[in-house]
Amino acid sequence: MTTPDAPLSHELSRRERQIMDVIYREGRATAAEVRAGLVDPPSYSAVRAHLRTLEEKGHLRHEEDGPRYVYHPVTPRTEATTSALRRVLRTFFDDSTEKAVAALLDLGAGELGDDELTRLSAMIEQARREGR
Repeated sequence: MTTPDAPLSHELSRRERQIMDVIYREGRATAAEVRAGLVDPPSYSAVRAHLRTLEEKGHLRHEEDGPRYVYHPVTPRTEATTSALRRVLRTFFDDSTEKAVAALLDLGAGELGDDELTRLSAMIEQARREGR
């Protein structure tokens, strides 16, 4: 298991992160499915080599499905999401949730509907009540 200070994503190359993105998006995938999900994909052999490396690094595990290997992430998506968000907060927002939320609201200006704004307000109010 990773910690917020040592997320697994720090150990990944750009292509490895792209492969992990495909696998998280799909939930599980074969080498051919990963290759199909990549923009400007490398050769099938290169994808298999990356998958093997990701497995050796502890990011993936595989199950045999007949002649194919089906790859699954080792780290649950929620943990990987939390780790990535912590890294983004630290890197771009000086560890400030307020600055990050303000940037997201600015990005979404004009795109947020009344229902979404109501739900966001409710989440803020709940966080206030819970002392977060």
